[in-house]
Amino acid sequence: MEKKNRPTNTTITRDTAQFSQGTDNIYETVAVLSKRSNQIASDMKRELHKKIEEFASGIDTMEDVYENREQIEVVRHYEQLPKPTLQATQEYLDGEIYYRNPAKEDQNMQRLEAMENQAIAEGDK
Repeated sequence: MEKKNRPTNTTITRDTAQFSQGTDNIYETVAVLSKRSNQIASDMKRELHKKIEEFASGIDTMEDVYENREQIEVVRHYEQLPKPTLQATQEYLDGEIYYRNPAKEDQNMQRLEAMENQAIAEGDK
């Protein structure tokens, strides 16, 4: 089984050239990382709420609030996980993120069509 690279919780210096390799634009990469980070955060939030709901009781008493150790442990586990931005960055560097830019795809299609039209026009001469 392949060991998955887990992002660290510490700050490290990154080579910005690595971030512009896939998209040829560091700003586009930042947008991709931002969207993926939001997806991860949303998934984590949903998962956490689902686990906490398991502990919910119909009537909350003060004793239940202070004595629910299992719920506290679940929350601590999620607090110790790497931040979504770090996870998204690691996924990007490992090549695990699929992304596409429809605007670039449209531009490429237009270029291809122009080249085909030019080749056809040259062939007719």
